[in-house]
Amino acid sequence: MGFTRLPASRVATLLLLSVTAVWGSTFFLIRDLVAHVPAADFLAVRFAIATVVMAVLFRRQLLALTRREVLIGVVLGVLYGLAQLLQTMGLEHTDASVSGFVTGTYVVLTPVLGAVLLRDRVPGTTWLAVLLATAGLGVLSLRGLSIGLGEALTLAAAALYALHIIGLGRYSTAQSATGLATVQAGVITVVALVGALPGGITLPSTGGQWTSLLYMALMAGALALWAQTWAQSHLPATRAAIVMTMEPVFAAFFAVLFGGESLSGRMLVGGALVLTAMYLVELLGRRAGASAEQDRPAELLHHEV
Repeated sequence: MGFTRLPASRVATLLLLSVTAVWGSTFFLIRDLVAHVPAADFLAVRFAIATVVMAVLFRRQLLALTRREVLIGVVLGVLYGLAQLLQTMGLEHTDASVSGFVTGTYVVLTPVLGAVLLRDRVPGTTWLAVLLATAGLGVLSLRGLSIGLGEALTLAAAALYALHIIGLGRYSTAQSATGLATVQAGVITVVALVGALPGGITLPSTGGQWTSLLYMALMAGALALWAQTWAQSHLPATRAAIVMTMEPVFAAFFAVLFGGESLSGRMLVGGALVLTAMYLVELLGRRAGASAEQDRPAELLHHEV
């Protein structure tokens, strides 16, 4: 069976998993870059580059968006941009490990907010996967947790990330994904500029810094934003959130591989819990898809062969 014949939900999961790998690969790059470039400035330049590239490549898809789809993209971009700024502000007042865990609580907030705002029904087995993923994040990240300003700001960022995931899952379509991602990138740039302009924009000063920034703008910015938007047009929000908890697992992997960190028991146990959660929700998704296929009328199945 070729890749193109895989079910769309399977392709979406693999694509979203690839996105989390790219995000995970940026952690040690961002850590070095923000030592020289303020975080808001970095975000503004990163997404400005992504926006220009996407607008040039996807001009036709961008112009094909309806007014409603543009408005959806604006709202989603504001949510994501504010989440990025709040997460960055929170990092100034808390440890990176704590920030990683609190940010990852979007895996819990996504089904909770989905149930409250959209009255989504979340199966008990999905809640089990959510708890496993959260436990894995805790093992990977936490070495003590005190609640202060940094944690509060980061928790607010996690809530906005959850709303962004829910919004993508509800409003993105395969047809509008490319244009929608481009609108989001532009709005994220504007939000980041609002945070960066008061102190002026600081640009990278070396070739290595620019190389890191371009990688994060093109791979972890433009490509990742498009991939997430497209993937979530084929996946339930909670399932997508659980898949995305693989980000800190990949971050730990790249930190060991390229960042000089040592492999620890915490990494192994935490990673195993997150992997189990992802496998559980993916297995349930496959079974649900198979059941739905069996329940369809025979004549509809015949026409698709």
